[in-house]
Amino acid sequence: MTDTTSVNPVASDLAFTRRDPRGSISEPSYAGALSFMRRRYTKDLTDADVAVMGVPFDLTVSGRSGARLGPRAVRAASAHIAWSAPWPWAFDPYEKLAVVDYGDCFFDPGYPARIPDAIAEAARTVLATDTALLSVGGDHFITYPLLRAHAEKHGPLSLIQIDAHSDTWQDEPGRIDHGTMLWHAVREGLVAPDRSVQVGIRTHNPDPLGFHVIDAREFHRSGPEAVAARVRQIVGDSQTYLTFDIDALDPSAAPGTGTPVIGGLSTWQAQEFLRGLEGIRLVGMDIVEVAPAYDTAEITALAAATLANDLLCLYAAAPA
Repeated sequence: MTDTTSVNPVASDLAFTRRDPRGSISEPSYAGALSFMRRRYTKDLTDADVAVMGVPFDLTVSGRSGARLGPRAVRAASAHIAWSAPWPWAFDPYEKLAVVDYGDCFFDPGYPARIPDAIAEAARTVLATDTALLSVGGDHFITYPLLRAHAEKHGPLSLIQIDAHSDTWQDEPGRIDHGTMLWHAVREGLVAPDRSVQVGIRTHNPDPLGFHVIDAREFHRSGPEAVAARVRQIVGDSQTYLTFDIDALDPSAAPGTGTPVIGGLSTWQAQEFLRGLEGIRLVGMDIVEVAPAYDTAEITALAAATLANDLLCLYAAAPA
């Protein structure tokens, strides 16, 4: 970590003044221009390994709205943890990876039918530069157009979904919903259910569409390390996309979400599980459903920012 105890104007407003996309520099958590983990804000991906993109969309929620404000809240909360390498990982992902804040995906909410294509096109623009993408939502529908863009680049993907809900309920072609987007993704061949797994599920769905399901009861009984070992076995060495719905956490740990369900994971369990996945071939990732209007003391946003940081560690540790 760079020493900034002396007066140094370059160590403030790092979202704009950072010269090197790598490394961790301390900036007061209570001040400065906000970006994810104080990374440089830029649309230039020439030297970037990973772009962090907000997707402020929540038009398809079935519960409480407000996840459109999630990217802003996660950026703000990330300021609390940007001063140091993430514990207890043995490395700083920002020393291994050039990570930038790409800003938010733009779309016109007055044309809702056009939004899925706008999200997919924004992701394609990033992926076309051979830059990986960490997306911050927004409601969980955004995973569907993000999967479309990633599958176009990598082919059918393995999916690791951490969630309270399966999101595979049957729907109609062309309809958008944050509880059916994986039904569409399977029908379109974007993911391969036989090498995909849903973790933390604690709601009923009669048709899992072939996904492996490790529900919340099994997770609590087996423990995060054992579940992670089983997930690694399921996805194998295939290219994998990971989506983390913050409602996978128990509402006591993440009240700021639209469809809370009790009996979920603790933040410790979630982190241990993600650390147990080290070595998977992660090619894309998102964290979704933070709705700050229902949050308490930023604990949901802080959990999401920290877990997003863990996802970057997973990506940094992925085999070439």
